[in-house]
Amino acid sequence: MKEKFSLIVSEIDTALQKIDESQIEDLVQSILQADTVFLTGVGRVLLSLQAFSKRLTHLGIKAYFVGANNEPAFKPGDLLIVGSGSGCSIVPVAIAKKAKEFGGKVIHIGSNPRGDVSPYTDAMVRIPVQTRLYLKDEIVSQQPMTSLFEQSLLVFLDAVSMEIIQRKKLDLKQLWQWHANLE
Repeated sequence: MKEKFSLIVSEIDTALQKIDESQIEDLVQSILQADTVFLTGVGRVLLSLQAFSKRLTHLGIKAYFVGANNEPAFKPGDLLIVGSGSGCSIVPVAIAKKAKEFGGKVIHIGSNPRGDVSPYTDAMVRIPVQTRLYLKDEIVSQQPMTSLFEQSLLVFLDAVSMEIIQRKKLDLKQLWQWHANLE
């Protein structure tokens, strides 16, 4: 098992080191400037995005995943973050199109820069890992299916959270004020 742990951590590190710093900067600035942040994805990607949505709430940022019971209306000034390795998942593409119609900003976090979601995005953060498309420049993974994307996405978004904490000069102990307290 220790060999598998090392392999997974090594693959995640390789993937994260390949992300363009300017794309990260655009994402961080967009989150900080947005009135509200919305997130969409499907499957295991959605789970990573839901974790990030909760973390943004801990940072005092209004954040919702699309489809949540408490999701407010999307409007100009809002940001939609689309998580999709291939950029071709039907539901996130349709939601991105709708968000553009409402005048908000859309950022795609994925591997395929030419996916179906591309016409509806303002920017992309590329994590160039293996997708179901097997593009030539993707990082090949020894893990099943798109595990490396979901793992890299979760760790990447935790790093983005740390960057936001630093820029907002938040005290880590003070973050508990926004943490759920009825659990």
